[in-house]
Amino acid sequence: MMKSRGVQMLLILAILSLLLIHFHFLTCSNNALVEGKPPPVHILILSSWRSGSSFTGQIFSQHPSVFYLMEPAWHVWVTMHQNSAKVLHMAVRDLVRSVFLCDMSVFDAYMSSQKKKSDLFQWEASRALCSPPACDSFSRSDIITADNCRTLCGKYPFTKVEEACKTYSHVAIKEVRFFDLKVLYPLLTDPSLNLKIIHLVRDPRAVFRSRENAVAALKRDSDIVLGSQNMKGEMRPYNTMQEICKSHIEIYRAGRQTMPSFLKDRYLLVRYEDIVRDPLAKAAQMYRFAELHFTPELQKWMHNVTHGKRKGGWAFDVGSRDALNTSEAWRKTFPFQKIEKVQSVCKDAMDLLGYRLVQSEEEQKNMSLDLLLGQNKF
Repeated sequence: MMKSRGVQMLLILAILSLLLIHFHFLTCSNNALVEGKPPPVHILILSSWRSGSSFTGQIFSQHPSVFYLMEPAWHVWVTMHQNSAKVLHMAVRDLVRSVFLCDMSVFDAYMSSQKKKSDLFQWEASRALCSPPACDSFSRSDIITADNCRTLCGKYPFTKVEEACKTYSHVAIKEVRFFDLKVLYPLLTDPSLNLKIIHLVRDPRAVFRSRENAVAALKRDSDIVLGSQNMKGEMRPYNTMQEICKSHIEIYRAGRQTMPSFLKDRYLLVRYEDIVRDPLAKAAQMYRFAELHFTPELQKWMHNVTHGKRKGGWAFDVGSRDALNTSEAWRKTFPFQKIEKVQSVCKDAMDLLGYRLVQSEEEQKNMSLDLLLGQNKF
């Protein structure tokens, strides 16, 4: 009798377990049907300062399916500026992961408890923060300029950032504060993320020339990049450039040469010069990689923003300009003596990424862009 009851109890428990398992999967299935959308795609644009990354970020920001933030790790570096870039890697990675998951409570550690949406670094560069539900002044399909957004959308509470993020199929972040791709391996193997990395590079000579026009704006970042070797004098900017070039080598080798299996089809190298030479083709390539549709409206915007008459702007300005001529301006304004120094500290990176060295002032001004970019196609 006791044995029979024991068997009955086991049968009852087994049936209950099966019912619970069935209910669990049915609930998950129903939730998926109710939501009616696949999990978000996460895009990280990895670059360095003055490399065309703000413009490249806008290619994603202006897409109506993308929630975009520009350099959220700025808040980490400002708060913890006494540390080196290497020490700050973990804090930056944790912040980026939280943003990808639309958990904006991570900013509580770096911002005032009374924070507003407009306290986010360069928040107005995000079309998603300038349209519903983050701002009611524009439509989500509008191409929105930072000036218009700043004027009309700054009053909204910080809670709107998280609310908006959760309504998009893609979350994109542009970041210049990672110096090693291996730091991101935990994010690439995280089952809660679908991470794709666009590694944006630019000719170091053009980067250095552009950095010279933004020395004050980049001082704190340069101090962190140099860390304990924070020397002074005329070699300081070249030492900073050397560290930046080393980081591009490390990221490229991890992404293309010693690529682990989890990076397959999730790393894309893009040269800024290739974007400005053929904007529509490179934008289409990046959109395909990110699983985004290149709409006719975005194609028109892409053409217009790269074929303006302006020659340049302030550090984070991405207004309409002659992008190709602007990208080559260093060849006419950069003394050859400085070019030689940049080539000396960045030679390995230039060789790896397909940028030819120039051997004389005459060659600097006369070599065609095709020759300067070498034969490598990415």
